[in-house]
Amino acid sequence: MSTQQLPLQFELAAEQSFSSFYTGNNQEAIAALTATAMGTGERQLFIWGAAGTGKTHLLQACCQLAHQQQLNAFYLPLSGINPPKPEILEGLDKFDLVCIDDIADCANHSEWEQALFNFYNRHRDNDHHLILSAHCPPHLLPIQLPDLKTRMSWGLTLKLQELTDADCIAAFTCKAKYLGLAISPQVGRFLSKHYARDLAALWDLLPKLEQATLVAKRKLTVPFLKEVLLQKNDANE
Repeated sequence: MSTQQLPLQFELAAEQSFSSFYTGNNQEAIAALTATAMGTGERQLFIWGAAGTGKTHLLQACCQLAHQQQLNAFYLPLSGINPPKPEILEGLDKFDLVCIDDIADCANHSEWEQALFNFYNRHRDNDHHLILSAHCPPHLLPIQLPDLKTRMSWGLTLKLQELTDADCIAAFTCKAKYLGLAISPQVGRFLSKHYARDLAALWDLLPKLEQATLVAKRKLTVPFLKEVLLQKNDANE
């Protein structure tokens, strides 16, 4: 497959790996995703769950694992400020693994639904693997093309379990450790009290804490955390 035939790959975040993902109660989903990413598991997986359960992280992790296995993998997010056009699907059927994030965003867009249906058939004929993610199970997707909606349920469907407050801090600590940032029990308790129920805020905070500790050459203590948060709030005003 020549480079000229390949669609432009979306950037994969290095920290979005299986090593930095807190498994929690999602052992079954992680095992299935890992096998499919390595080319030995289900030909199609559909994972769904609420915001913050790690769908994007896991799809990117699958692509990175596939690349490590010398497989061609492509990560395609359908949401965002500048969502892709359906023409991006042209040529994706040649990839060993395609991961499509936020599949529900193609619903009610006839051109997208038809293009995705055509891709589906070509990709499956090539005996390649496909992983899809959404906020709901496939039968609840508001997709108008009946044959496409049917195909969404062809493979294994798995729900990602939502994290408890304790799990949120454990997940945050896991990813922070992967980045080389130690989270003490004291810092964990502070975050649990002020941030645990807001996963989006936690993930937004992590790179800021990593940068602040590197610049200041300080360990992350509760007083230092409060300083960083105060500077962050001042910058937002």
